[in-house]
Amino acid sequence: MIDSTRTWSVGALVRAFTDTLSARFNPVEVKGEITNFTRASSGHCYFSLKDDGAQLRCAMFKRSAALVGFDLHDGVMVQARAKVSVYEGRGDLQLVIDSLIPAGEGVWYEKFLQLKRELAGLGLFDEDRKRPIPIMPRTIGVVTSLGAAALHDVVQALRRRVPHIPVVIAAAQVQGPAAPASLIQALHEIQQVPEVDVILMVRGGGSLEDLWAFNDKNLALAVTQSTVPVVSGVGHETDITILDLCADLRATTPTAAAELCAQPLQDIWLQLQQLGESMSDQFRSVLDGHGQTLDWIQSRLGRPSNVVASHRLQMLQLQQRLTQSLGRRMQLQRQGLDRMQDATVRQLQSDWNAKCQRLQQLAWRLHNLDPRLVLKRGYAWLTDEQQKPITSVHQLASQQDLTAHLADGSVGVRVLSPKAG
Repeated sequence: MIDSTRTWSVGALVRAFTDTLSARFNPVEVKGEITNFTRASSGHCYFSLKDDGAQLRCAMFKRSAALVGFDLHDGVMVQARAKVSVYEGRGDLQLVIDSLIPAGEGVWYEKFLQLKRELAGLGLFDEDRKRPIPIMPRTIGVVTSLGAAALHDVVQALRRRVPHIPVVIAAAQVQGPAAPASLIQALHEIQQVPEVDVILMVRGGGSLEDLWAFNDKNLALAVTQSTVPVVSGVGHETDITILDLCADLRATTPTAAAELCAQPLQDIWLQLQQLGESMSDQFRSVLDGHGQTLDWIQSRLGRPSNVVASHRLQMLQLQQRLTQSLGRRMQLQRQGLDRMQDATVRQLQSDWNAKCQRLQQLAWRLHNLDPRLVLKRGYAWLTDEQQKPITSVHQLASQQDLTAHLADGSVGVRVLSPKAG
């Protein structure tokens, strides 16, 4: 028993409480839900165990924490073997945890899973429903608490990456019973601001209860019905809320949310430069292809002068064969041919003149058929997009792109309004 007649120092009284509790309860086994979990750099873990009626501070030192075979985080239901003590530095009642075993996921987590299943059945998490985030928004909207550290992080990230883009802030509560309605109202208001192309809903880290406002069904419906794409940035990377699942894009932190919708100017310039180079390469490739096609067409058409030369060679060969044939006949029938010499010579001369005249006519016709001569007189040869020749106005359509081949090159033309003659 504690002696009530003596005067205690604070430290002595706390130690007496510790001894009394230790003698009365230790060791003790407690079942509850982890909340406010933190792991110090030393490896020691600090959290609270709670149920619907109360909560107790807990400390679990590195040696005991290393023996836990499952992930510790807010919302996990555990059964703890511990010692009851009083932390002298604050005079707080606490449990020093020796060991932990899982005992379910906790009430809050069960509520989260139940709501998640319900909204998934409604299709709110479907990826094909989600909209792309604009690469270069005209204005960025932010829904959060004005006093939140998350707001400062988001503003700093946007100022660093895209100082030229305006930012509009809609204030809202991000914790407590009134937070869901406040978030919905702020989301509705910011959608009315002209030129807002993307909305960030952000909040810093906290326990499952601290983030519970973002696990609200009505908020989820409001986000999916938003006329503007929504990016969620709530808590830390390990925190998952209903908002993260139904938003058009989920970021791991508030700062990451700002970075996802704020592409730096230098990245945009680099992309434009790469796009320009790609377009130039494609244009050169198209020109090379057309040049190769023209070379092929030219080889198929041939040069009229080559045709004339070929006919001239054939004529010379015929002339040689004819001369040889006449010579042989003259040797065999010289006496008979002497009487007919004058007539034969005249006839041959007449035939020769006729053939020469015919040859000249053929050469002139071939010369006139040279396509380049026609083009030099001001005519043009039209082809469509597939390089097919245009021979009738009925092949044309309004605003159709054509290629006009002239004597010294080609040029693109567009049909304004085709008219039949």
